[in-house]
Amino acid sequence: MLHQIRPLPARSAVGAVHRLVSPAPPSLGLGQHGRVAVGRTATSKTPLVCRSVASPAANEGAATMQRPWKLSDARLVLEDGSVWNAKSFGASGTQVGEVVFNTSMTGYQEILTDPSYAGQFVLMTCPHIGNTGVNLDDEESVKCFLGGLIIRNLSISTSNWRSIETLDEYLRKRSIMGIYDVDTRAITRRLREDGSLIGVLSTDQSLKDGELLEMAKNWKIVGVDLISEVSCDAPYEWLDKTGSGWEFNDKQSSETFHVVAYDFGVKHNILRRLASYGCKITVVPASWPASEVLNLKPDGVLFSNGPGDPSAVPYAVKTVQEIVGKVPVFGICMGHQLIGQALGGKTFKMKFGHHGGNHPVRDNRTGRVDISAQNHNYAVDPESLPQGVQVTHINLNDQSCAGLVFPKMKLMSLQYHPESSPGPHDSDLAFGEFVELMKSNRL
Repeated sequence: MLHQIRPLPARSAVGAVHRLVSPAPPSLGLGQHGRVAVGRTATSKTPLVCRSVASPAANEGAATMQRPWKLSDARLVLEDGSVWNAKSFGASGTQVGEVVFNTSMTGYQEILTDPSYAGQFVLMTCPHIGNTGVNLDDEESVKCFLGGLIIRNLSISTSNWRSIETLDEYLRKRSIMGIYDVDTRAITRRLREDGSLIGVLSTDQSLKDGELLEMAKNWKIVGVDLISEVSCDAPYEWLDKTGSGWEFNDKQSSETFHVVAYDFGVKHNILRRLASYGCKITVVPASWPASEVLNLKPDGVLFSNGPGDPSAVPYAVKTVQEIVGKVPVFGICMGHQLIGQALGGKTFKMKFGHHGGNHPVRDNRTGRVDISAQNHNYAVDPESLPQGVQVTHINLNDQSCAGLVFPKMKLMSLQYHPESSPGPHDSDLAFGEFVELMKSNRL
C-alpha cells in the first residue's frame, strides 16, 4: 500500500550523506557498503563508509518520523576495511568471527547446530531464510556453536507443520546474532576473491567503525583449539536411530558392532546413521586416552567432524596415531584431516573452504559421482601422504582430496559429511562400507 509510506527526508539531508562517499554511485541493494577510512577526511581520495539512507546516521534529522519498516541498526565490518550496514535479528551485542559462505538451499537449523561452525559467521547464499521456522527434530547438537548468521531476506512469516517458533526467537534465546538486508552476493564474491575474512557483527552504535575494524584485525582463528570447546565432558552411550524415512538402504548388516566415537564436535545424525547400521556406540571426549578406548575392545573407532585447524590439536593427532592400525577406523571431516596428519601427511588452509550441500565428489574406485554435504576450511595434501595410502575421492570443483583408504592400517576417511544433514543422501553407503571393514576384521 504505497500511499501509506511516508516521504524520505529532504534531499539536502540525503545529499549530505552522498558527499561522504566515493564518486561511484552506491549499490541499489538494501545492504550498502564501503570501506573504513580511519583518520581520513571527506576530501580524501580514499572511499569512506557508504551509509544506507535507512541507517540511523543518515536519518539523524528525521528521528521523529514513523516508518512501516525496520531501519538499519547493525554493521558487519570485515578485516579488509569494508563496512556493511544491515538490520539485526536474534541477539544484540558485538561478536567476532570468521565469515564463510554456505551454498545449501535448505537446512539452516542443522547448519546453526553444527559444531563445526564454532568461531565462524555463516553467510547463506540462498536469499530467503526463516520461512520454515524452527522445530525440535532438526537439531544436530545440544546448542548453537556458530558466532552469527548473515542472510539476505528474513522471512516475515513461518509456514511448516513442525515449526514451534520463528528463527528470530530461536536465535535470541540462544544469544546468537543475526543480520539481514545485506548484500550477501557482494560479500560472497569478496570471500571467493580474497578468501575467508575475519569480521565483527555489532548492534552497538557507540562503537566506531575503526574500533570494530581493529577488533577484526586483532582476532585469530588459525592455530586455535576449537575442538575442546565443543566436545562432550564425559563418555556416554548413544542409542537413537534415524526414522523409517531414512532407511533407503536394504544392505544393512544383521550383526552388531561396538563403535567408539571420538567427539570432536560430532553431529547427531552421524551417530544416528551408525546406530541404524547396527552399531552400539560409545561417545568419548576429544581428550580421552587411546589406551582407555582400546581397553573397551571396540570393533571400530570413529573420528568425528569438528571445527577449526587440525594443526592446533596435536593431542588429537597423537590419539589417532595410537589407535590407527589396531582396530578399523573411520574419519569424517576433522577426523579425516587428523588421520592425514597422523599418517605423516600435511594439512593446509583453503582459500574459502567448502560449505554447502551441493558439492560433487567422485569415487576414483568406481567412477561414481555423489553430490555431497561439506563443511571445512582445511584439507589434506595428498602429495604428503606415505606410500600405500590411496586417495579414493576427489572434490570435482577443485580436485582437492575428499577421501582416503589405507588397507594395511584398516582405515577409511571422508572429507565431507556422509550423514548429509542437511544435504542429499548419496554418500550414506559410506557407513555400510565402515561396517564391512569391521566385519572383515572379525574374520
